[in-house]
Amino acid sequence: MRIVKASLYLLPLLILFFYGCDGQEKLNPLQKGIKTEILPDQQSINSTVNFSDSGKVIAILHAGIIKMYYTRNETLLENNMQVDFYDENTRIEATITGKRGRVDDLNKDIYIYENVVVKNDSGMVLTTEKLMWRNADKKIWTDEFVKIKTKTEDIEGYGFESDQSLRNYTIYKVTLKTEGNGL
Repeated sequence: MRIVKASLYLLPLLILFFYGCDGQEKLNPLQKGIKTEILPDQQSINSTVNFSDSGKVIAILHAGIIKMYYTRNETLLENNMQVDFYDENTRIEATITGKRGRVDDLNKDIYIYENVVVKNDSGMVLTTEKLMWRNADKKIWTDEFVKIKTKTEDIEGYGFESDQSLRNYTIYKVTLKTEGNGL
């Protein structure tokens, strides 16, 4: 009789044990249907990321939402973003703002999209819809339409490349240039 009682108690425990060891991941009801491969590995709200070279800060990125994807080697920037570029004396020499962006985590290039505005410390303002900052040579580049306003001129065109301070720049296909109507 004791063996029968012991096996009656042991049987449910064995069933639970083997049911729990079926090798399939158990999701709670809120997780069912979520494709975990599209979720970021890390996410932060209202964050700041410093970029430095040999211990000197060269840029500081601010974003409303930062989503890091390790397997894709990229970081997505959402909810308005700003990148401040610093000179060798740690003064802001230029600022780029945009609605969203992306950082290539392998080479640290930054891509900025939608309502992109670049302002430098001498008052020059560039507007476009897409811009890239190349980390390797610290250059700003786009193949999109750009507008530039300075104190002495307005320039429009397609394709643009500049140093990050916007001091030495080239517009590849100028479509409009007016002098005296600048800022």
